[in-house]
Amino acid sequence: MQSIAETSKTEISKIEVSTGIYWVEVPEADLRILCGCPEDSVKHLMRRGLISPKTKDGVNYESGPNAILLSDTMLQNGAFANQAEFPVLQMLYRQGMIMPNHPNNTGRKPLLIGSPNQVEAQLAYIHRGNYGLLSEDEIRATGASAEEARDLFRMKLAFSFGKLQASEELLDSLILDHNDWTEIRDGVEIRRLQLSRFEIRYREHSVVVDLNLERFQRYWSPYPLGFHEINRAYFSVIHSGQGDGWDINRPCMSSVLCFQGKIYIIDTGPNVIYSLMALGIGVNEIEGIFHTHCHDDHFSGLTTLMRADHRIKHFATPLVRASIFKKLAALMGTANADFSEYFETHDLVFDQWLDIDGLEVKPVLSPHPVETSILFFRTFWDGDYRTYAHLADIASLGVLERMITKDPTAPGISRQCFERTKSAYLEAVELKKIDAGGGYIHGSAEDFATDVSERIILAHNFAPLSKEEKMIGSSAPFGIVDVLVPDYTDSQRHLAEKHLAHLFPGISPGQFKKLLNNPIATFKPGSLILREGVYTSTIYLLTTGNVEVMRRDQERVVIMSTGGMIGEYSGLHDLAARETYRSISYVHALALPAESYLEFVKSNNLYSEILRLHDNRCFLKTTWLFGESIGPQLENTLARHLQPANLLSGQSGPLRELEANQLYLIKQGKVSKLLGERLVQQLGEGDFFGEELILNQTTEHFSFRADSPVSIYQLPAELLHKVPVVMWKLLETYRETAASLRH
Repeated sequence: MQSIAETSKTEISKIEVSTGIYWVEVPEADLRILCGCPEDSVKHLMRRGLISPKTKDGVNYESGPNAILLSDTMLQNGAFANQAEFPVLQMLYRQGMIMPNHPNNTGRKPLLIGSPNQVEAQLAYIHRGNYGLLSEDEIRATGASAEEARDLFRMKLAFSFGKLQASEELLDSLILDHNDWTEIRDGVEIRRLQLSRFEIRYREHSVVVDLNLERFQRYWSPYPLGFHEINRAYFSVIHSGQGDGWDINRPCMSSVLCFQGKIYIIDTGPNVIYSLMALGIGVNEIEGIFHTHCHDDHFSGLTTLMRADHRIKHFATPLVRASIFKKLAALMGTANADFSEYFETHDLVFDQWLDIDGLEVKPVLSPHPVETSILFFRTFWDGDYRTYAHLADIASLGVLERMITKDPTAPGISRQCFERTKSAYLEAVELKKIDAGGGYIHGSAEDFATDVSERIILAHNFAPLSKEEKMIGSSAPFGIVDVLVPDYTDSQRHLAEKHLAHLFPGISPGQFKKLLNNPIATFKPGSLILREGVYTSTIYLLTTGNVEVMRRDQERVVIMSTGGMIGEYSGLHDLAARETYRSISYVHALALPAESYLEFVKSNNLYSEILRLHDNRCFLKTTWLFGESIGPQLENTLARHLQPANLLSGQSGPLRELEANQLYLIKQGKVSKLLGERLVQQLGEGDFFGEELILNQTTEHFSFRADSPVSIYQLPAELLHKVPVVMWKLLETYRETAASLRH
């Protein structure tokens, strides 16, 4: 009979780490597989104790996985399912698998397991994450001169010890291009059961791992943030992240800028949606992003911004943007992706101020393994400039000084580059946030000991500040606000007026005055604003914050963003509310007496149109495609353009014969999507078809068949091309369909 110890060695174990993340371990084979690697998966492993400090032969290091199983699909409910950059970095450096003379450097490399296209995409994306642009030619393509490109590439080689290593030199890969059993190593085998669903076995033991999310599931954040009531000043900095990619308690280094009522963010790290929610900011409120560089802890939240209902402005130098978009294209498995459908790009120029409606920004080149800018922001107020400096992912001056070389062909930097960088780092400003993470590629607080800036924030670290660091700079917990210019106006009422103008185009501003002359209500997080079945005498116009909308007869929870009306239908008709409205964050809303709102509606002949739009909006909200991240203004626009049509039972034909400039939404009935005689999908109420025509993906010749009388709505494609979240979901749906056909 086996002992308990012997039995445990031969068994295979599975732990559910978080939504969409599993840990499978076979101790006897020395195999530890991270199954699923969405953003911040390393932090989830740390929280569960699956990554922990160890000591061996006098060397300190971390435990952790030595293999990664990838999802078969790039996207899961709009988020990247595979982001292996930080798990790979943890294996290579923090576990020591690549470190010279390290006890964990046994010659085994980290192992990527997955479908051919996903493994290939991850290898390319990790390579971009390590190095950014990969040649002088790529650098010159951004507008740099030959001399500038040579100097930038020499700098890159200095950080990379003279060589850009291909991902294949650092990682092993196991391709699952069929569904038969395949050996991982030492007798451990794996097979695909279905799309993103696998069985792993060792001897007589096996486990099943399902990496598919349910339709409305999200990947979870590894840290709680609480909720914060933010007063939006004329010019202020909200500290939305002070940690780094390893800090299990805080978001990665980032900031939110408020300027004249507009919201901008600096960088977009993992779980940015949770950070914004905690601050009472909706994705559709974001005017633009200022991007410093492409490392995952500043990059991986881009999918959140690509799921807005408008093209968010992307501010970066062409050099930085090229590395960001090339990495994003690699992650998506697309060689030359066009991201103009998702972002409105605006070029910054190194060392020059750009005026953005009164907010000025200046990027300065900062030495780093990938193309990086530090950013200075200012506005003129009360006779002087108020300035904020955001110094993300800087290098310590000691490291940079050791890179100085007089040889213009050798890896390194010039003395002139060093002095210019040092001067920029130490420029005196009112508020400065710096990367003080230490190590070879991050900053040192000691370099700022003589900095005379009014307030210095130390960020991009995971350990508590030392006594010496506390004497140099401050900490800034999540949600702390530094006001550079106060706001002396009624900002909530200004927001309400803007939302009314969007909701009722063509109505003169003077008509809104009676509505605006009502109180602003504040609701704490978790408050019931209006409950299903209750009559209301007040209609609320949401000015800031996020609200959940729930119905007993629907599983789905809809998120209402700013500009939405709470209780409009029930208030106008003196009916009990059909939904429950609950605040997620701190919420502010203009409280409108129902009678006053009804008088406004009737006097402007809006009653019948509001009813029509209400019915169409209700349908849109029940669909996955339009049920989230669609703001009220866009929702009304889509509702106005819905055109009803019908299909007869048995009606069929090639999809390419449909109008390519329309998307088809099923209101009632069943439609089969076919590839030849093969049933690809059966679609029902709330589903859609025709997405491949809108995406210009016509390699597969699908057809449709109405399995019953079908009521549909048509929407013009020209409207959808302007909505990033919809185009993103159409792409996700098409990719998922294509992947299911391969497997």
